[in-house]
Amino acid sequence: MDEVLNKLAVAVSEDDDLESLVKSLLELLEAVTGLESTYLTHIDAASGVQRVVFARNSSNLSIPEGLTVPWGDTLCKRALDEGQLFTDDVKSRWGDSEAARDLGLTTYISEPVHVGDNELYGTLCGASTRKVPVSDEARRLLSMFSKLIARQLERDQLLATLRREHITLREYALTDPLTGIPNRRAMEAELKRSLANADRAGNVIHLAFIDLDGFKSINDDYGHDAGDRFLIEMAKKISAGLRDGDFIARIGGDEFVVFGSAFSSDHESGRKAIRERIEDLSKGAFHLGTAHIDYQGASVGVVTSEPRMVIPEELLALADEAMYSVKKARRGK
Repeated sequence: MDEVLNKLAVAVSEDDDLESLVKSLLELLEAVTGLESTYLTHIDAASGVQRVVFARNSSNLSIPEGLTVPWGDTLCKRALDEGQLFTDDVKSRWGDSEAARDLGLTTYISEPVHVGDNELYGTLCGASTRKVPVSDEARRLLSMFSKLIARQLERDQLLATLRREHITLREYALTDPLTGIPNRRAMEAELKRSLANADRAGNVIHLAFIDLDGFKSINDDYGHDAGDRFLIEMAKKISAGLRDGDFIARIGGDEFVVFGSAFSSDHESGRKAIRERIEDLSKGAFHLGTAHIDYQGASVGVVTSEPRMVIPEELLALADEAMYSVKKARRGK
């Protein structure tokens, strides 16, 4: 018994995933009980099936991993329903069970595995084709093993939930909640990475700073709901018209940034093409619920990064100045 406890201590301390822990416990369960097969099942009550998740087999009995059987015909369900978790005479007790007959079971023992708020996950079982006495001590170990497995399942579920929430929070932290496109934080990180890559490759970045002229009037005249709809639709229109690989972000109330690698050595023509494309994308009719407006387009300033320019703020400042020059010229007209 001391040897079993020592092995159990090692299994609990070293096996940090469900499969490793369960397989160690199944090996110990086989050694303690002398049963030919030990296995862990999962019960899908909604689908009415029970599946063998992990199994350890010896001698003549083989219960394969992945085996799926109707839940209603299993010894596990009958044992739970009748409160009879052990028998060494399956034929007399549950002779009408097709599954037990097919496997030729004589000895059977099980322990439910409950997780969370007493939710039934499955069963930890042992079985044999011969009559095998199972001591009270072995049955207590089976109960202990089922609780250890339950704790590991709960731990795995908690870790999975935390990972999902971490991904969700990380995405939320980098996404503008109104438009669904990247926010300023995401833009700065991606621009820094793109500038570094461009510098290593001897390439440059074109960056457009976009300001939605007249946005305050839209809010004032039609209400903030209409203003929000306008921003959402604007983000969709510009995003849909960009080149593959271009990056768009909303960095302020009515300010957007678009950038991407230069595809030509004629940077002046490249900047002109980007500015005209975004200006055209931002023009047109916008349907904002009860309001309909014919928007004349945004002010767009486009600049090109210089060699060894790897600080995003430098390029953003230049683009901001270029945008204000365009805005001033449009006001003059």
